[in-house]
Amino acid sequence: MDNILRYLADNQIYLVLGILIFFSALEAIMGFYANWKRSKDDLMVESVNFGFLMFVAKPLITFISFGLSKFLFPNLENAISAWPIWLAGLVYILFDDFTQYWYHRSSHEYKWLWKWHRAHHTAEEMGLLVSYREAVWFFLFMPNIWWIGIFTYLGGGIGVAAAIVIKQFFVISSHSNAKWDAVFYQKKSLKPIIKILERIFITPAFHHGHHAKSIIDDIGHPNGNFGNMFSIWDQMFGSAKFAHAFPNSDNYGLPNDPKDSWVSQVFYPVFKSDKQGSEISQDYKFEKTTKLEPSQMVLKEGDYLYCNCGYSKTQPFCDGSHHGTKFQPTKFSIKKEKEYKLCNCKLCKKSPFCDNSHLKA
Repeated sequence: MDNILRYLADNQIYLVLGILIFFSALEAIMGFYANWKRSKDDLMVESVNFGFLMFVAKPLITFISFGLSKFLFPNLENAISAWPIWLAGLVYILFDDFTQYWYHRSSHEYKWLWKWHRAHHTAEEMGLLVSYREAVWFFLFMPNIWWIGIFTYLGGGIGVAAAIVIKQFFVISSHSNAKWDAVFYQKKSLKPIIKILERIFITPAFHHGHHAKSIIDDIGHPNGNFGNMFSIWDQMFGSAKFAHAFPNSDNYGLPNDPKDSWVSQVFYPVFKSDKQGSEISQDYKFEKTTKLEPSQMVLKEGDYLYCNCGYSKTQPFCDGSHHGTKFQPTKFSIKKEKEYKLCNCKLCKKSPFCDNSHLKA
């Protein structure tokens, strides 16, 4: 095992490039590039961030974190160098993924961090470079990048290099349009295998659900499925959803996306969007839109998303304003067309339907 991991470490750069080329070729064979929806802004967001992460953020943070470790803990240099490579790699990758899970989850639950992360979700289709879409500042605070320098200082450098190669396979494959797990959901004989794999590792279907616009199709799970390599954290902390399917092609991205320029997406808040109403524009106001009176309206048969955060500008329905909060919308179904009274105060115990709680407020 250690010999295999040492090989991965010695050939890290070539293997990571090979993974990128492999999935790029698969996407090309599948006809993805002939029908893609990417705009020039999409390509700039992805290419600029790829370059920044690989040639600026990772080298700089690793150098700083290694130096800080040496300064703060001079007696711990190479403290774990005698560990087997497999053990060092396992300890490294588990802590790496655990911290990344919480950083990623926090970027969906806190508005200031969401604005750095939202570029990741403006992609209207998946692709291997989607994994590099962020504002540049997002990379500078990623705890798992700082962990590289710290663990290398402790003597686990070979384990780090090997683990990075393995993790890149899962990160790139889960964002790619080459949906390798799709065949497992289609063939009954293969379903037991994928049910075991998905309980440990991130699969494309699991992560594609995270990139859906909403939960309306019962497949999307944009406020969950936060894991990077392992799905165990989502299961432990209640954010997992195994849909065994992929969102429809028109259900990727953000609701009401204003199509911000690549400059504002990559460098917000230094450069803000000129799109009116955009979350990253100068004039954007994040304010409550609740009111102490219900909405009475005729609803047709179908599925709806009810706003729970109280910030939606399309009350009582969700418009995606909950992104960057700990709230999620509620899906409800109407079976019979008639007039309904929907809660706007967010105090009702029978929401989305009004129970007159606003009269007691």
